[in-house]
Amino acid sequence: MNVRCLFSACLTILSASSRSFTQCKGLLIDLSGRVAQTSLVQTSLVQTMARTVVCLFLGLVLSTVLWVTPGTSPVWAALTDDRYEGNIFPLYAGNGSLVPPRITLAEARQRQLPALLVFYIDDSADCKRYASVVSQLDAFYGRAAGFIPISVDAIPSETRYESTDPGYYYSGFVPQTVLLDQEGKVVLDQKGAIAFETVDDAFRKVFDLLPRSESVELKRRQVNEVNTELVP
Repeated sequence: MNVRCLFSACLTILSASSRSFTQCKGLLIDLSGRVAQTSLVQTSLVQTMARTVVCLFLGLVLSTVLWVTPGTSPVWAALTDDRYEGNIFPLYAGNGSLVPPRITLAEARQRQLPALLVFYIDDSADCKRYASVVSQLDAFYGRAAGFIPISVDAIPSETRYESTDPGYYYSGFVPQTVLLDQEGKVVLDQKGAIAFETVDDAFRKVFDLLPRSESVELKRRQVNEVNTELVP
């Protein structure tokens, strides 16, 4: 068998990736039989190329299993399940600056800054989707308020918490959003993946800004299949 025949056999196997596994296995066995009939000089080269073809074929099969999921893409599948993939803010919001928090609740209280507490876990589909909303809020208010994402797994188990402890405000649900004003009063406390506009309205009251109806309207523009941004 010369090199031209080998290339022909390689192309045949690669084109068979859409056939059944049994058919592809038969082609591989047939190729092995041809390899056995070659001269000793050609055998080493042919066997090396045959192994390459096998690896390519197995790679195609593996790629099909991992990537071809009806109605979903890999990124979207991760957003809609409760599997742990890593911290949600760098992965799904593209904002690694949120974790660890740049300020503690006690420091925000001492500096008389509003504080946004976001209770979350990394293996929650709701929290994954909500991460991009928190990142959008951080873009608008992150310099004027303390943004404090808190993994509930890191909350110390105490029988009693002080008002400067995040655990004082946690109600046992994720995601949970709590906004405190400059004096430490609760302005917003809601469970679930709430809309950007809901938290934005609360921030407007805290900073005495114009209500949404009297300010420039912000519209959502798709950046990619995970994130959106707000533009006038």
